[in-house]
Amino acid sequence: MEQVWFTAASWLGVALLASLISIRTGISVALVEIFLGVMAGNFLGFHSAPWIDVLAAFGSMMLTFLAGAEIDPVSFRKHLKPSLVIGFVSFLFPFLGAMVFTRYITGWDWQSAQIAGIALSTTSVAVVYAVMVETGLNETDIGKLILAACFVTDLGTVLALGVLFANFNRWMLVFVVVTCLALWMLPRLSRWMFKKYGGRVSEPEVKFIFLVLCFLGALAVTANSEAVLPAYLFGLVVAGVFVQDRVLMRRMRTITFTLLTPFFFIKAGALISLPALYTGIVLILILLGVKLAAKIIGVWPLCRAFKMPLRESNYTTLLMSTGLTFGSISALYGLTRGIISQDQYSVLVTVVIGSAIVPTFIAQTWFEPKTVVPYEPVFFGSPEHVLHMPEEYEV
Repeated sequence: MEQVWFTAASWLGVALLASLISIRTGISVALVEIFLGVMAGNFLGFHSAPWIDVLAAFGSMMLTFLAGAEIDPVSFRKHLKPSLVIGFVSFLFPFLGAMVFTRYITGWDWQSAQIAGIALSTTSVAVVYAVMVETGLNETDIGKLILAACFVTDLGTVLALGVLFANFNRWMLVFVVVTCLALWMLPRLSRWMFKKYGGRVSEPEVKFIFLVLCFLGALAVTANSEAVLPAYLFGLVVAGVFVQDRVLMRRMRTITFTLLTPFFFIKAGALISLPALYTGIVLILILLGVKLAAKIIGVWPLCRAFKMPLRESNYTTLLMSTGLTFGSISALYGLTRGIISQDQYSVLVTVVIGSAIVPTFIAQTWFEPKTVVPYEPVFFGSPEHVLHMPEEYEV
């Protein structure tokens, strides 16, 4: 039993060190946790255990749920057309590009290539949201449009992961029916639960969310799908409820990022093999280029078609090219299910990490919008309604 506590102390020590490094450097704590996980797994003998697997899996579900719950329904409806089109193409082009490349150029089998396509199709809501808040763009039309498009991209990723590897049997039918009924009932039920029992010391509303996530996740896994699929959909349908209860959202974030996500990201890093990175460096660089090229080819022309200025089009395209959380989740899903090898996993996660760093650095260094405006209705898609920035808000 004492070995369990020593293991827990070691992992939480790494998580604490990651937080301190993140605070000092300004780098996303998830990136730092993955990096320290690589070091711990390759040099300190860190390895997973059943209880770590449970915490890591629950952490991935909570991350996915919170990503869905973060969406602003009003903003999403306001920018529905451009966010749907840009978000869908942002998913489709790199998914097809990475899948075709790994299948026909590198010789991966079809399922491994599908995992590669899914892992490299993502846009990192965590990275984009952090950048939006830091720059103040989350309060502008361009920022809200980018965030809405990110959610559409990641929804495509989650749906692909949940559908492509599912067994279409009676359990899948049960999962689909129960999930549809639950998603229809949960907004009203959640609102009633939060209003009647919210604010208590025992936190019944948090336990209610955990119960729903675990139950739907269990059905998804039984159907050979992925637990993050219902978690993301659950977050989406209750996003409007969380908009009215930001205190509960902050408590959920605290639980998730303090206890759960460190185990997920450290585990993801610990499974990366440094020898595999050394031998696969050329493939890593090529796949990173494939993802960025596919995002640029798909997203940039659409930004211009929706009458975004050139600088904002470049900025949007680069931020839509980032990846981190869902890419790591997809790669880890492929490894734990035996779909990809550890070498392939190491390559994919390294590409995902690179896509979180390179496009963000370029966007923030050379293409950050020079103006910040209040949130006002802007309609893209017609020449007479071009995104404009009033002079009094120029920085």
